[in-house]
Amino acid sequence: MAREFKLPDIGEGVHEGEIVKWLVKEGAPIKENDLMVEVMTDKVTVQIPSPVTGSVLRLLAKEGETVKVGTTIVLLGEAGETAPPVVPAVAPSHVATLPAPPAPTVAPPPPSMAAPRGPALAAPAVRKLARELDVNIDAVRGSGPSGRVMEEDVRAAKSAPTPAVAPRPAVSIEELPPPRAHTPAGLEERIPIHGLRKRIAEKMAKSHATAAPFTYVEEVDMTQLVHLRDRLKEVGDRKGTKLTYLPFIVKALIAALKEYPTLNASMDDEKQEIVVKRYFNIGIATATEEGLTVTVVHDADKKDIWALAKEIDRLAVAAREKKLALQDIQGGTFTITSLGKEGGTFATPIINWPEVGIIGVHKIEKRPVVRNDAVVVREMMYLSCTFDHRVIDGHVGAAFVQAIVKHLEHPALQFVDIE
Repeated sequence: MAREFKLPDIGEGVHEGEIVKWLVKEGAPIKENDLMVEVMTDKVTVQIPSPVTGSVLRLLAKEGETVKVGTTIVLLGEAGETAPPVVPAVAPSHVATLPAPPAPTVAPPPPSMAAPRGPALAAPAVRKLARELDVNIDAVRGSGPSGRVMEEDVRAAKSAPTPAVAPRPAVSIEELPPPRAHTPAGLEERIPIHGLRKRIAEKMAKSHATAAPFTYVEEVDMTQLVHLRDRLKEVGDRKGTKLTYLPFIVKALIAALKEYPTLNASMDDEKQEIVVKRYFNIGIATATEEGLTVTVVHDADKKDIWALAKEIDRLAVAAREKKLALQDIQGGTFTITSLGKEGGTFATPIINWPEVGIIGVHKIEKRPVVRNDAVVVREMMYLSCTFDHRVIDGHVGAAFVQAIVKHLEHPALQFVDIE
């Protein structure tokens, strides 16, 4: 017996979801807990399993379609069961069907030749007659219903005198329409925007339209931190922990956020309030095949370097494997975006709205710099930080970045309580 499967309540505050990809086909057998469909909400992407063993009778939602929670998206049935027939919509039985009013009896209007307007509406026999009489049927004005060309229209057009053709007025080059661009067939591809890419587009557009962004860039001498990380990397290998620079950057960021708490905040546009957070949930932008996902390290201030490294790695793996839970992407207070070795020199990161700031981390490379009036080679990196100028003044943003720089250039400060 056919069973309706409705889009479930995926999580708190989620009222709808987008069907990103069907993982089953109509008519295919399915087992309980087999993954059926991938659904994207504005919070997370989840793969929903089948609640029963049987067969997939009919898919009722298309890929790319957004449906409300509680909407039936698939019919499931017993093994070997066929889908019930689709019942066409009919008018209610109590509504009388009124006969069509008779067409008024009038003499057929005299046919005339018109400028070609595309294929004429005509029966095959009428088209054959037009060919036999050498009449351009597409230029005949039809007297039948909906402009249909009748036999008498074709015969009348054949016997009608050929109208004089008015000379075409001269057209200056300026009046000519611009030439249409010609694209060779097969050299363009149209990709529907849905799933994570749609959410990214919506959120970035929201941020750009709402915040008043300004970007501040500063360079950092990472030499001491590079040496420290190289020495600790062996310890991480023994612990089975992948140690990148991100845990140290998170530590430096939190220290700066404690100095400048208005950066660890969000903007409530509806109430026109700045919401300062007394907790530190640091977002890490993670690249996946579908696009960028911001995962969140909760209570980052309470974790040491090793705990941060493990959590950052866990979230990155879960994001790439589409196994993120709702809490893994919720509650962020400030975001870090990094492209690692491909990080470039500097950029203008887009704020993860409704947060009020974001920090972009770029590649570390050896560069000549001046130290004590001498040119030396150091491990240098740029930080690009974008702030919402509605909340953060320029001098506050600059001082905040300098605080981050201080804790990165002197990483020993990260292991000492200086409060």
